[in-house]
Amino acid sequence: MRQVAERAGVSAKSVSRVINNDRYVSADVRRRVEQAIAELHYVPNELARTFRSGRDAAIGVAIPDLSDPFFASLAREIEQIARSRGLAVLITSLGNNGAEEQNRVETLLRRRLIGLISTPVAADQSYLKPWQDRIAIVFIDRPPARITADSVVEDNHGGAYAAVQHLIGHGHRRIAFIGDRVTTATTARRLRGYRDALRDAGLAEDPRLIRIGRITADESAAAAVHLMSAEAPPTAVFSSNAWSTIGIIPALQAAGHRTVPLVSFGDFPLAAAIEPAPTVVDQNPAAVGRAAATRLFERIENPRRRLRRQIVLPVPLIARASCCGARI
Repeated sequence: MRQVAERAGVSAKSVSRVINNDRYVSADVRRRVEQAIAELHYVPNELARTFRSGRDAAIGVAIPDLSDPFFASLAREIEQIARSRGLAVLITSLGNNGAEEQNRVETLLRRRLIGLISTPVAADQSYLKPWQDRIAIVFIDRPPARITADSVVEDNHGGAYAAVQHLIGHGHRRIAFIGDRVTTATTARRLRGYRDALRDAGLAEDPRLIRIGRITADESAAAAVHLMSAEAPPTAVFSSNAWSTIGIIPALQAAGHRTVPLVSFGDFPLAAAIEPAPTVVDQNPAAVGRAAATRLFERIENPRRRLRRQIVLPVPLIARASCCGARI
């Protein structure tokens, strides 16, 4: 770094500011330092920086499942933003077993990171309270429980309400709900949106049309086929997550129910190419990741700044052919 400073004709502190992307560095100083860095093939010694600061030049991301397209896209967006700031991203998968969350997240935190973005899967995140004085924490997709912290979520209730209202508008009165466990905040809010849409339309809820606790695509597929084989089957299906939808559509088609109107909470690759294409509540995982990373760095740089704790992102409905198909 001293050699870079000598060649650029600046102080070592100015070199450090350029490397750390300090906004108060003049354009001329930045140009000279970057030119000297290129000529000398200088790379920062991250290990030395870690020893000086006592922290890794990295943030942590804890999500349920990297194979899930929603969380994969979200993590990719966070990584791109962190990389633009010269930071690495350490990612861990939490799975769906809440009992594992604390151990996996704290294992990540012991790396002495500068920030954490996490999706709650357990019923209690109060174990993170001792960490809050040392590290910026933002929750994504679901709000935390028993701790006050920033979160970035989507309008789960509003999106589900709009989806069911859309089906009702097409004349459907027997609408099935298939989803994950209601202990998951996203599923609970989508189920409430489903129920509120039925109630506001003057329709009685039929408990026989609700299938919850279906975690895997195969479980959701089996639930859909079972519903359609009932004596009084639904005329339409609301799938509360894209993972479930990926299992439901081929299962219904294989069982001869190819034209069952369906709305999915969450789009997925090639969904528009399916015949008939499913209507979707369009989640935007990249926007969630971007908002979460932006908030995390706001907290890191201005820890005492007053900001509203929860950011709720809208989820528009994209109408496709499936809702207008033949009814069972």
